[in-house]
Amino acid sequence: MLTCILDGKEIQNREMLHDILMASLNFPYWYGRNLDALYDCLTDMQEEAEIQLLHEDILKEHLGSYAGPLMKAMHMAAEENAGIHVSHVE
Repeated sequence: MLTCILDGKEIQNREMLHDILMASLNFPYWYGRNLDALYDCLTDMQEEAEIQLLHEDILKEHLGSYAGPLMKAMHMAAEENAGIHVSHVE
């Protein structure tokens, strides 16, 4: 199982977010680094993966209005692909 940790204390912007997602989840080099591409990659994944959200409040501060659509895209992908798990870690 792949594990991706999205830590609000480390992620300062969208670019860092997509760097971590791409590296942790082995996305292809052509990954579009946007929410549509994220959804597509997550729903197409064959390997089981867990995305852990740490310090979610800080992450939301750093990402601003991008945070809500990000959460929605990840949760929708997890509903579509049973191998994707999103967890909110305190």
